[in-house]
Amino acid sequence: MSIRHPIIAITGSSGAGTTSVMRTFEQIFRREEVTAAFVEGDSFHRYDRAAMKEKIAEALAGGNHRFSHFGTEANLFDELAELFRTYAETGRGRRRRYLHDATEAQPFGQPPGTFTAWEEMPQDTDLLFYEGLHGAVVTETANVAGHVDLLIGVVPVINLEWIQKLSRDRTMRGYSTEAVTDTILRRMHDYVHYICPQFSRTHVNFQRVPVVDTSDPFIARFIPTADESMLVIRFADPRGIDFPYLLSMLDGSFMSRANTIVCPGGKMDLAMQLIFTPFIWRMMERRRQALAG
Repeated sequence: MSIRHPIIAITGSSGAGTTSVMRTFEQIFRREEVTAAFVEGDSFHRYDRAAMKEKIAEALAGGNHRFSHFGTEANLFDELAELFRTYAETGRGRRRRYLHDATEAQPFGQPPGTFTAWEEMPQDTDLLFYEGLHGAVVTETANVAGHVDLLIGVVPVINLEWIQKLSRDRTMRGYSTEAVTDTILRRMHDYVHYICPQFSRTHVNFQRVPVVDTSDPFIARFIPTADESMLVIRFADPRGIDFPYLLSMLDGSFMSRANTIVCPGGKMDLAMQLIFTPFIWRMMERRRQALAG
């Protein structure tokens, strides 16, 4: 952790909505004139799209039905931890991009599903912002979470997560329900051991809970909307949180525990603006004082 070079990490499972959260933080950074170095979690996968397909086929042929994007074998956890450590100490580091689709790939003249070359991050940034699967991961050799100043978890309940993945992969990627189900099952071991434990290390968790029937996600025709959901916001340390103010600003909200607010699902952007703007104010003020000293 660092006062001069702080790190914010948004961590969440696939399809949890971390990209939408990143857009909310982009708005905060723009309004508060904060210059952030952005790092996407997919860029720290070990294999590009084609190589990953080959590795999955090799693993299945060898009887390994647990190889997935969620686990240590398919990711550069040590390199991610080293980037966080280096940035916290120096404000510098190396990153690359993963090109998800043709639109992202076209400016680089590369096919989708590949990585750009590693490059030095911009100088004179105020903080590092990470968004991806593993912002709070801890393994025997890599403690990514230990370098992060503000850890935020974003996760839907499991059936909603599966509905979102099934919808995305069938409509946008052309996969069959059976193929997506196989992926879910193959990822389950790593989900339990690498994804779930991260949410016990986060400072704030956002969990979307549908209030419509999601009991069989494999036959669901529609993704529950924000208006058909409630948002559960859990603070690891409630000290210093102005709960009366948050409750007054988030219509329809209430407290379910001493550290937990529940509000309508459509209030997620507003809730994040209200909660994290003061965090960033304090973070930037401490940074200014440290640099002046």
